[in-house]
Amino acid sequence: MATSSPQLLTSFDLKGLTLSNRIALAPMTRARAGAERVPNSLMAEYYAQRAGAGLVITEATTISEQANGWNESPGIYSDAMVEGWRETVDRVHAAGGTIFLQLWHCGRASHSSFHGGKPAVAPSAIKINGDYIHTPKGKEDYETPRALETDEIPGIVADYRRTAENAKAAGFDGVEIHSANGYLLDEFLQSKTNHRDDQYGGSIEKRFQMLKEVVEAVIEVFPANRVGVRFAPNGAFNDMGSEDYREQFIYAAGQLDGYGLAFLHVMDGLAFGFHELGEPMTLAEFREVFSGPLIGNCGYDQASAEKAIASGDADLIAIGRPYISNPDLVDRYANDWPLNPEADVEDWYTPGGAKGYTDFSVYSG
Repeated sequence: MATSSPQLLTSFDLKGLTLSNRIALAPMTRARAGAERVPNSLMAEYYAQRAGAGLVITEATTISEQANGWNESPGIYSDAMVEGWRETVDRVHAAGGTIFLQLWHCGRASHSSFHGGKPAVAPSAIKINGDYIHTPKGKEDYETPRALETDEIPGIVADYRRTAENAKAAGFDGVEIHSANGYLLDEFLQSKTNHRDDQYGGSIEKRFQMLKEVVEAVIEVFPANRVGVRFAPNGAFNDMGSEDYREQFIYAAGQLDGYGLAFLHVMDGLAFGFHELGEPMTLAEFREVFSGPLIGNCGYDQASAEKAIASGDADLIAIGRPYISNPDLVDRYANDWPLNPEADVEDWYTPGGAKGYTDFSVYSG
């Protein structure tokens, strides 16, 4: 079969997991879990439709009630949530897919409406400079979060460990620790949002400490070769971007290299916003300090994904928006079939509905 993506469509050994191709389904929040945040059959159908990806990475999934900050996103901190996710895992596995769960704490990118009137938590009491946040009560202004006390942090680390255990119980092949896009672990990493003077802030090394503890907790549950980490070194989403971004992320990636992780997932593209504090960081920079598999992400199309794989810069490429409207994306790439029109952004986060979620056609000629 002729294809314009000969490298992208080759199999890949992800630390002992044989992936059918080098394409990952990027984690994308889709807001279909309902008010109780319990994964459901509609979500299982969505992921099963896209199980042709070599690696499926779920949408961000919260580790506790405190971690919530997005309407109707799923969690993994109750028995019902574990059972709900098991249906998705089983359907993806039945379709021949491999699936990792992304673990998430929103940090300051939240609102008191999600927490019974209590403020969101963060490394430091620094408010997001943005227009508004969608809450259960509608659009609200961003609020100043409460800085976490030092003695509260072990409890959050324990939440990551506990929900990794839940992910394992649900049958996931592994987990990805979300340390990107201005959420809690990214907030600890970056000097813009971390002004602490305890062991979790004040230097590049200390700002890495929170992520280090989370990684070490999670690899007590899953072996390290079933745990990935996600970074967004170039990102401005959620009012991020630090002057020392390059030094911080190179240091963090170098430290993570020592654990033998499944992968480092880097949002190197600029399609999600760029802080413009210097030259964008590239996958090649991370390749110098991280010897494990690298996943590139953000704005890739078929041609640029193939180029990144063929050059050796990336081992896999995560594809997001094109996968929303093309559940058979791998087949379309393999056969050079045209893509469906991009989904309407108004349907991306439609609570409870199949529209813009599971109602896209596969190619029929």
